[in-house]
Amino acid sequence: MSHEYVIARFERGGHRFEILVDPDKAFKYREGEKVRIEDVLVGDYIYKDARKGDRASPEEVKKVFGTVDINKVAEVIVKDGELHLTTEQRRKLLENKRKLIVNFIARSAVDPRTKLPIPPQRIERALEEARFAVDLYRSVEEQAAKAIKAIARILPVKIARALISVRVPPQYAGRAYSEIKKLGDVRGEKWLNDGSLRVELEIPAGMQAQVIDSINRVTKGTAEVNVKVV
Repeated sequence: MSHEYVIARFERGGHRFEILVDPDKAFKYREGEKVRIEDVLVGDYIYKDARKGDRASPEEVKKVFGTVDINKVAEVIVKDGELHLTTEQRRKLLENKRKLIVNFIARSAVDPRTKLPIPPQRIERALEEARFAVDLYRSVEEQAAKAIKAIARILPVKIARALISVRVPPQYAGRAYSEIKKLGDVRGEKWLNDGSLRVELEIPAGMQAQVIDSINRVTKGTAEVNVKVV
């Protein structure tokens, strides 16, 4: 059994169910990251009271969850229940979630005056000044929207998308084609008569510099790139 685990608790219809989980993996699972529920679970039992080792009966489990499959039951408990954390675990997870919110805003937003991305450090400072409180149990996307409203008076910020038009010369078009398509949502592509390639990508506006750097890398700096923030 893992040396670090917490109780995940779910209550419904007067019944309480508890399982033991890895706290970091449980939060990643809640956030929709690719984590197997089997890796979130610590142990193989569903309890009424985990601290006392009092297990829930299969009949109770079946009545509430419609199944006795521990993985399916654990999915519901982890997604919809609560995690009982130590002070240090809570501090660590709040810190990690705050970083996810900052990075989400940095990727997705721009300064509406300049239409340029905002460095994560400036976003972090604005959140501190606004005294923005992170909620462990709400999604990063939902809290990012609230965070943007909270810091608007301190730091002009706007969620935006960028349209990047790329023209790759013939000598790099073939080898760069598949790599460029991975960089964003392809809105259009065309092979020109001279063998060059034109691709239009849509990306989160805050990722302009990263995407342009990638394009320059695969085309040895020969591509023509135009950006429009919308």
